[in-house]
Amino acid sequence: MVAQEYTVDLNKPLVFQVGHLGEAYQEWVHQPIVSKEGPRFFENDVMEFLTRTVWWAVPTIWLPVVFYFVTMSMRMGHTLPQVAVMVMTGILVWTLIEYTLHRFLFHIETKSYWTNTVHYLLHGCHHKHPMDGLRLVFPPAATAILLFPFWNLVRLFTTATTCPAIFGGGLLGYVIYDCTHYYLHHGKPTKEPAKHLKRYHLNHHFRIQTMGFGITSSLWDNVFGTLPPPAKAA
Repeated sequence: MVAQEYTVDLNKPLVFQVGHLGEAYQEWVHQPIVSKEGPRFFENDVMEFLTRTVWWAVPTIWLPVVFYFVTMSMRMGHTLPQVAVMVMTGILVWTLIEYTLHRFLFHIETKSYWTNTVHYLLHGCHHKHPMDGLRLVFPPAATAILLFPFWNLVRLFTTATTCPAIFGGGLLGYVIYDCTHYYLHHGKPTKEPAKHLKRYHLNHHFRIQTMGFGITSSLWDNVFGTLPPPAKAA
């Protein structure tokens, strides 16, 4: 007797369905549904609420935190030019983290029930429903949890007085990333480099999903050889 293929019911909460796809999950999740109406994730209303975040929550919540940490290094005696270099260093480090997470974690291939489920929550949902405006930025509660290991990591490689500004720069890089990501999906840029970035990112979604992992720039795609080839002329 041939086992029947599992079919996801898009009219029901998706999170606990997608794991049943097994090895078919990868093919399913990379066939996008282009609709501004996002799917329901959970039956429970509280859990469902926690998966939805308006884009402006990110700068509203985290920019004051960035300001606090950046000025902390100034209060410890560093000059404005010195702090500016620290902030730029933090932003640069973030762009590498952004690329690394996107390439090696968000695009990891899964096939078991729970790995499919976790991947869908992390990034698969974004590839399946790329225009879901309430699931384009990271929920603030999850970001707050991840800031603790990031802070400890920065402390390992910096001094007590430079750590706050570099950490603040990294957090600013994240804010820029999330806001840029939202804009690339829902904005209508008319000038470069925004037009290029939008083409670059949508190319990742709809043409070559195994390349083009940078969001705020193509820097690390150039460095690590994952720059997608140009589209062929029609």
